[in-house]
Amino acid sequence: MEDKINVEIVYATIDQQELMSVEVEPGSTVEQLIEYSGILEKYPEIDIVKANKIGIFGKLTKLNAVLREKDRVEIYRPLIADPKEVRRKRAAEGKKMKKGGGDIKAEKQ
Repeated sequence: MEDKINVEIVYATIDQQELMSVEVEPGSTVEQLIEYSGILEKYPEIDIVKANKIGIFGKLTKLNAVLREKDRVEIYRPLIADPKEVRRKRAAEGKKMKKGGGDIKAEKQ
C-alpha cells in the first residue's frame, strides 16, 4: 500500500481566503484534487473549465498535471479588467503610474 501525498488547495474571494490541506493518492491530478477537496461545492462560482485558471505555486498548469508532495494548487479568479487596457487608459488620461512611473523632471530637481 502506497502512502498518500500531502498537498494544499487555495482559493480567495474578495472577502476571504480558503486554504485546505488534503491527502491524495500518488498520481492524482490537479482536477481530481479540486473535485475531491469539496471546494467546488463551497464556492459554486468556480468554473475550472471556462473561467478560472489554475496554477501550482504561481505557475499556470493544466488540469491533468500530476501532483507532487507539498504542491500548492491555486485557483485564480478571472480578472475584472485587463491590466494592459487599464494602463493604456491611464496613460491616455495623462495620469501618473503609482509604481515606477514618477516624473523624471521632478526627480532631477
